[in-house]
Amino acid sequence: MSPLDTFMFDWFGDTLFNVLLFNLVLVGPASFAAGHAVALIWRPWFQVVLYSALLAAGLRFLDYALAGAELWSIGGFLLGWAVQLAIAAFAYRLTRAHQMVRQYPWLYRRKGLLGWEERL
Repeated sequence: MSPLDTFMFDWFGDTLFNVLLFNLVLVGPASFAAGHAVALIWRPWFQVVLYSALLAAGLRFLDYALAGAELWSIGGFLLGWAVQLAIAAFAYRLTRAHQMVRQYPWLYRRKGLLGWEERL
C-alpha cells in the first residue's frame, strides 16, 4: 500500500481510488438527482443538506459492503457528505436558475450558468 493510500485509509477509511469511485461514480449521480428534485418541487435549500447526509450514510455502507472499508469512519462520512453536498448544491442551483428564467421571463434573464438577474 502506498503512503497516500495509508493516509487515506487512516483518515477516511478507504483507499483514494475507492473514495473517488464510490463518491463520484456510484453515489454522485444520485446526489445530482436529489438536488435537481428538491429544486424542481420548489423546496428550500436546507433540504439538500439533509438528503446529502442520507446519501453519505448510504455511501459509507456501500463502501463497507463492497470494498471492505471501515463502516464507522467519521472522516469518510464527512468527506462523502461534503462531496455529495457539493454535487447536490450544484444541481439545485443549476435547476433553480433554469426555473426562474423559464417561469418568470419578464422578470429575470440568465446570468451565467448558475445565476439570474432582474430585467431592467
